[in-house]
Amino acid sequence: MRAERWNAAQVRERAGQLAELLTDTVAGGASVGFLAPLAHEEAAAWWRERAAATAAGRLAVWAALDGTGRPAGTVSLAYPDKPNSRHRAELVKLMVHRCARGQGLGRLLLATAEEAAAAAGITLLHLDTETGSRAEHLYRSAGWTEAGTIPDYAASPAGELRPTTLYFKRLDSERHDLKRPEFRRLGG
Repeated sequence: MRAERWNAAQVRERAGQLAELLTDTVAGGASVGFLAPLAHEEAAAWWRERAAATAAGRLAVWAALDGTGRPAGTVSLAYPDKPNSRHRAELVKLMVHRCARGQGLGRLLLATAEEAAAAAGITLLHLDTETGSRAEHLYRSAGWTEAGTIPDYAASPAGELRPTTLYFKRLDSERHDLKRPEFRRLGG
C-alpha cells in the first residue's frame, strides 16, 4: 500500500468512504474526537468540512487505499495560521481501518506525513493521543518524544473522560528564518 495526498475535491468527493473509515475507527474504540455510535452522515459531513481547510492550505490529508481503491487509513497535518508558528504542524487523525491493522499501515502513514512536513520546511511536529492507547507505542517507536499528560482531556468513544499524552518530534535541528519563502504559504 502507499499513501497519496488528496486535494480538497478528492476529500469532498470521497467523504462517504472517509466516513466509513472514521466510523470504523470510533466503533473500534479509538479516541479521535467522536462519541460512539457515530452516524455515517455525521462522519461524512465532518470530512466535507475538512475539504475547505484543505483548499485553504490549513490541512493536508493523505489516504492509503486498499486493493479496491477504498481508504484503509488516513492521516492529516494541520498548519497553524500564525506567522510565528509556520515552522510547525500538528499531526491529526491518524486512522487505520480495523481490518487493515497490524500490516504497518499506521507506520507508513506516519512516515508519509513526516516526510511531507520536512519537505515543506516544517521542523517541529506535535500531536496528542489517548494515554495508554495502542497509538502511543507507534509514536514512541517512530522517535516521538513524550511532552506530558493532561488528565481528563477528552471523552473516549464510550463517553469516559480519559487523559491524553502530548508528543513532539523535531524534523530538523537547524534554526529557521520564518520570513523565508517556504514558510510564507501554509502547507508548503
